Amino acid sequence: MKAHEMTLAQAIDALDKKEISSVELTQALLNRIDEEEPKVRALNCVCRDTALMQAAESDARRAKGEAKSALDGIPAIVKDNICTEGIPTTCSSRMLQNFVPPYDAHVIELLKKQGVITLAKSNLDEFAMGSSTENSAFAITANPWDLNRVPGGSSGGSAAAVSAMYAPMALGSDTGGSIRQPAAYCGVVGIKPTYGAVSRYGLVAFASSLDQIGPFARTVEDAAISLNAICGHDHRDSTSMNIAHPDYTQGIKDGVKGMKIGLPKEYFGEGLDKDVKDAIMKAARAFEKLGAAVEETTLPTFDYALAAYYIISSAEATSNLSRYDGVKYGYRAKHYDGIVDMYIQTRNEGFGAEVKRRLMLGNYVLSSGYYDAYYLKALKVRTLIKRDFDALFEKYDCILSPTAPAPAFKIGEKSDPMQMYLTDIYTVPVNIAGLAAMSLPCGLSPEGLPIGLQLIAKPLGEPAMLRAAYALEQEFPPLGEPSFAGGEQ
Repeated sequence: MKAHEMTLAQAIDALDKKEISSVELTQALLNRIDEEEPKVRALNCVCRDTALMQAAESDARRAKGEAKSALDGIPAIVKDNICTEGIPTTCSSRMLQNFVPPYDAHVIELLKKQGVITLAKSNLDEFAMGSSTENSAFAITANPWDLNRVPGGSSGGSAAAVSAMYAPMALGSDTGGSIRQPAAYCGVVGIKPTYGAVSRYGLVAFASSLDQIGPFARTVEDAAISLNAICGHDHRDSTSMNIAHPDYTQGIKDGVKGMKIGLPKEYFGEGLDKDVKDAIMKAARAFEKLGAAVEETTLPTFDYALAAYYIISSAEATSNLSRYDGVKYGYRAKHYDGIVDMYIQTRNEGFGAEVKRRLMLGNYVLSSGYYDAYYLKALKVRTLIKRDFDALFEKYDCILSPTAPAPAFKIGEKSDPMQMYLTDIYTVPVNIAGLAAMSLPCGLSPEGLPIGLQLIAKPLGEPAMLRAAYALEQEFPPLGEPSFAGGEQ
């Protein structure tokens, strides 16, 4: 096995047994990036020199028997909206093109304490607003399974990087499906943890009541290991849960016998690709074979979730992005007439089309005369959606659904914003309700494109969710190396 092909668990074992050094592993991954990145364009920057330096320091610690953790010397990729001290954090926006944070996000602090190496920063839809990674100011990322198709978004760079075997783990953020949908498109595992399980400190905010950092990996076990590494209380995040988090790898292999799994009929209606539906139903039958009870159920408020999400998220984005005004930091227009014009020109030049669209929508729903009609109503719908899920989890251990309506679409195919927004239809209810959810591969379409299924659990229900996912993974093994079909754009 080549070094870049190692899963996270395999890399940990190889480092522990001294079958490979961190420097050798890091160099092998850098070589892989050099080979494939011109085609994939998943990364905004590669921390080549510092990564190799940190790898050498890790090897020195291991030689003395002083490894910081089992993850010491493991390279990881970080979405470029998570602050990294001394390393650019651009949010794939012209507005922050030259921004270098003077501090680390809480998740980066945790990873550093464990000896994890930041290998690169990954591309995303600008300020995490998008579902395809076509909205980056710097590059359009390609799907490693078909270079003419999108990797999903907004964490498309992280998903594509793990799929292309640039690193065994990566971090992303999920506001309405931005980890799970690209995980599905790229054939990897992605977890959106319970809201508050992972600190948002140092994550550049899109919609604060919805945003959550989570991991990508190639196996369920690797994703559980990664989740262990980033969970924990942080007093700087008022929404961070002050609880003892379990070891998410414990009990993961206990099987699903006796578990009850719900299939909400609303997730299987009009608009769902036949190949995706067939794959999910095959997974449902696999669960039954493994000893779980699977039955159809209903989520009555499902049809209102997408509209509520785009109202709430856009309203919060309007507030969060008001700080980018050309005064304190970030991009400033070069030509303007007075301070008001400076604000206007800076934001006009610094933000891309999708960000502007969301800000306009957010300002509209918060404006006088429309607040009650839209924003307040969306908050009430949010409460109803949460109640519906609470009722489901009184009966079921997990909910099974598609992650996305269809496999990855072609670059440039969805020019209509409404068509693009519909790709999030199965993922946004989770964020609205603050639930745990994940996507894992469940096969390939006839065109050779990954299909992902979604498992949803109650708040802090990650252990049951991971147990179900691991059991299913034994029936649907990881997809392995992508095909890199198609040509460069």
